[in-house]
Amino acid sequence: MATEVARYWQHEAVDGVDLLRARFVTHRYGRHAHETYTFGLIEAGVEEFDYGSTLLRAGPGSVALLNPDVVHTGQAATPSGWTYRVLYPQVSVVSSVAAELGVQHGTPWFPDTVVYDAATANLLRQAHQAAEHGDRLASSTLLTAALTRLLRAHSATPPIDGVNTPSRSPASVRTVRDLLPQRLADPPSLSELAAITGLSQFALLRAFRQETGMPPHAYLNQLRVRHARQLLDRGLAPADVAAQIGFADQAHLTRHFKRVVGVPPAAYQRERLALRPAS
Repeated sequence: MATEVARYWQHEAVDGVDLLRARFVTHRYGRHAHETYTFGLIEAGVEEFDYGSTLLRAGPGSVALLNPDVVHTGQAATPSGWTYRVLYPQVSVVSSVAAELGVQHGTPWFPDTVVYDAATANLLRQAHQAAEHGDRLASSTLLTAALTRLLRAHSATPPIDGVNTPSRSPASVRTVRDLLPQRLADPPSLSELAAITGLSQFALLRAFRQETGMPPHAYLNQLRVRHARQLLDRGLAPADVAAQIGFADQAHLTRHFKRVVGVPPAAYQRERLALRPAS
């Protein structure tokens, strides 16, 4: 069995874009969502993932187009695993390209999650490889070309009841979502949350799952991982990060971090800090 490898890093020439190159066999992503878009090119093998409420498979040559804040998983669909390249551009990066193209319907939305489009796949591969090689001009140029192709060929008007309409959240769920970021290290119990919202524990759990795609404790761990990334970017040691955001220890942080990001926090931090200019 081939060894699993993964590298996660920042784009050197374009702010707001992260990249991942990985070969996974046994690794499984837990249920999570990204604030960014996720554009993944499958180079070999097959990835299987729950996306929203649908189980999908992406094979060699396919491109997975995941919209921001949609809960999903990820694992190998075959014993040989899968190899892929992923770009994670922030919403502002994609929206700026859309604006240049004259798109007027708000935040771009990709209705088809797995597409087989050789031209798009080729542009994404070239953009990703150029970024990996550190070619600032080529990587930024090719990224713009790839995003342009994606928007022209695969974007659509966002659905009225889509993920981009947080105002639809029940007040009780909004209350919990507003509270949890403030209580990362000392979260309230489900019974406390129920008392705060005026719902029964069962009703709150059901409403929260329906709105976010995950129960409150899983949502909390996702918030912890997002905050951990910010602290790691600042140079804090993983053990200190774990203590600050409420994980039991560094191993606990590592387990949850890898299930969302794909690499351990120490490896993630090495790549981030490597881009900083020497003082």
